[in-house]
Amino acid sequence: MRPHLFPRWADRVLPALAFGVLGPATTAVVAGFWYYGTDKHLSVGYQPVQPVEYSHKLHAGDLGIDCRFCHYTVEKAAFAVVPPTQVCMTCHSKVKPDSPLLAALRESDATGRPVPWVRVQNLPDYAYFDHSAHVAAGVGCSTCHGRVDRMVRVTQREPLSMGWCLDCHRDPAPALRKAADVTNMDWTPAAAPPAVPMGAAGRVVRPPTDCSGCHR
Repeated sequence: MRPHLFPRWADRVLPALAFGVLGPATTAVVAGFWYYGTDKHLSVGYQPVQPVEYSHKLHAGDLGIDCRFCHYTVEKAAFAVVPPTQVCMTCHSKVKPDSPLLAALRESDATGRPVPWVRVQNLPDYAYFDHSAHVAAGVGCSTCHGRVDRMVRVTQREPLSMGWCLDCHRDPAPALRKAADVTNMDWTPAAAPPAVPMGAAGRVVRPPTDCSGCHR
């Protein structure tokens, strides 16, 4: 009889090792490739379900609420703030305060915990984007976000890819408008944009096209 290649205890240890170490490690690798190998946050048509059925069509479209009432940092900060519960309760402490659709909002107001909104437009961490700089230059909300005033549930309309951004940086004139039209969803580009791109403040706009402009 030939001697055993492995001791008898290996019959129990090796399967346990494979199950306890290789199993979780393999799961982690597969999950990592799935999450980081997909581009759901960069895909046109991405439309996550939100904890509160907030309709931009109703608020921004039918009621005509200015984008900056909720996203009040777009003119002075790099990010467009997700409105805290207190902003929502400015109206909803009186308007439909008992609606079952606003249960998560009332819970947030009572507990102080923010509503767990799901981010739709999500640039990679290695890409720097400044909302205030674009608004100051005269880039309107609908240029990047689409006609949110017609969206019952917010959907990503543009790819937000490097190529898409560079196309605009190389020829910004069609995207620029006057300061008063930044939140005007009905604005359309001129049939013949000016040869020299003029920003909202009447100054020539020269967006960066080198790597350091967005990767800092």
